[in-house]
Amino acid sequence: MPDRANGARAHEEQQEAAREKLVQYIEEAHGLELALTRTLQAHVAVTPAGSYRTGLEQHLEETRDHAARLQRRLRELGASRNPLEVGLGVIQTIVGQTVAIGKAPLDMVRGSGGEERLLKNAKDEVASEALEIATYDALERFAHRVGDAKTAALAARIRADEERMLARLRREIVSLADAVVRADVEDEPSYDVTATGAADQVRDISGSVRKRAGTASKRARTTARQARRVPGVTRIEGEVKGAVAAASDLALSGYDELTVDEVTARLPELSQIELAKVAGYERSRRNRSGVIERIDALRSDEPWPGYDDQGVEDVRRQLARADDERVAQVQEYERRHKARAGVLQATERQLAPS
Repeated sequence: MPDRANGARAHEEQQEAAREKLVQYIEEAHGLELALTRTLQAHVAVTPAGSYRTGLEQHLEETRDHAARLQRRLRELGASRNPLEVGLGVIQTIVGQTVAIGKAPLDMVRGSGGEERLLKNAKDEVASEALEIATYDALERFAHRVGDAKTAALAARIRADEERMLARLRREIVSLADAVVRADVEDEPSYDVTATGAADQVRDISGSVRKRAGTASKRARTTARQARRVPGVTRIEGEVKGAVAAASDLALSGYDELTVDEVTARLPELSQIELAKVAGYERSRRNRSGVIERIDALRSDEPWPGYDDQGVEDVRRQLARADDERVAQVQEYERRHKARAGVLQATERQLAPS
C-alpha cells in the first residue's frame, strides 16, 4: 500500500510539474505576441501604403488574435500568478508599451533614408518571426510529450501563421533592398513620410477633430493633452505633424528664411511637441545637422505631464507641493528651455538652505 500511495503521489507531482512548465511556455509565447503587437504598431506607423504595410497590418490583427487565444488557453489551464507576479507583469507590460511607443520616432530616423529604415525594420521582423517559430516548435513538442493535444494543436496553428509571415517578409525584403539601391545609389528616393500609417492617422484624427470643433473643441484638446502624457506620444505626434506641415504651421515664424544660428537660438523657448514638430519638418526638407543636433540636445521628459502647457502660476502652485528632487528637475528643465524668471525664482527660493 505505501508503495502504491507513493507512486500515486509521484505521478501527481509529475503532472503538476508538467502543467507548470506548460503554463510557463505558454506565458512566454503570450509575452512574445504582446511585444510583437507593439513593434508592429510602431512599424506600421512609419511605413507608407503598399504591399509591405498591408502585410504588417494583416499580421498585426493575427498577432492580436494569437495573444487572445493563448490567454484563453492559460485560463483553461487554471493559470494564476501571485500578486507579486501579477504586479511585475503589469510593470513589464507598461515598460514594453513605452519602449514600443518610443521606438516609433526612432524607426523614423534610423538609417540613411526612409528606404533603409524600412529594410532594417523588415530584418528585425524576420528575426522576431524566427524566434516565435522556434518558441511554438518547443511548445508543440512539449505539449505532445505531456499529453496536452489541445495546446499542441494551438501551437501548430499559430506557428503556421508565423511561417507564412516569415515567407512574406523575405519576399518583401527583396523589393525593400531594391528601393535602397534606387535611393542611396541611383539617387531616386521613393519613401514618402506623408503616406505612412502615422501620417494617415494624424490626418484622420485632425479631420475628426475639425468636424467636432463646433461642439467638442474643449474635449478634443483635453483628449490630446491626455494622450501626450504617455511617454513617446508627444514626439511621435510632433514629428509626424511636422513632416506634413507647412512652414506657417511651426511655432517659429518665417522658419524657411531663418539660418541655422537663428533657429537654434530660438529652439529653447519651444515645448517638447513643438521641438518634435520642427524636427519632423526639418528632416523632411533641408535636414540641417546643426538644427537636428540642437533639437536632440533639448529633448527630454517634462518635469511632469503637461508641464509645457502650464503658465508660471500653475507651475509655482505645483512646485509648492513638490519635493526637492522634483524642484531641482524643474529648475534644470526651465533653465534649458523657456527660462521663465517667475519659475526660476520659485525654484531658487525652495532650494535655498533654511
